[in-house]
Amino acid sequence: MPESRLTDGREVLIEIVTLGAFAKVSAIDPVTGTEVSLMGPGNATHASLEAAALAKLDYVLKKKAAEEG
Repeated sequence: MPESRLTDGREVLIEIVTLGAFAKVSAIDPVTGTEVSLMGPGNATHASLEAAALAKLDYVLKKKAAEEG
């Protein structure tokens, strides 16, 4: 899996699997073990799919941090 980074500079593992007309994108923060997935169009660029997954993971991590106080 290629590595990417969150806005705070942490590394993130990204996996993109294209299945026909759809692509499943998973992003994992190896520090917390938090994983998010999303579906996108199979003809979308890897950069746009990766950006969407990173945005979702960033949102989930910030939400968890706010809930923990």
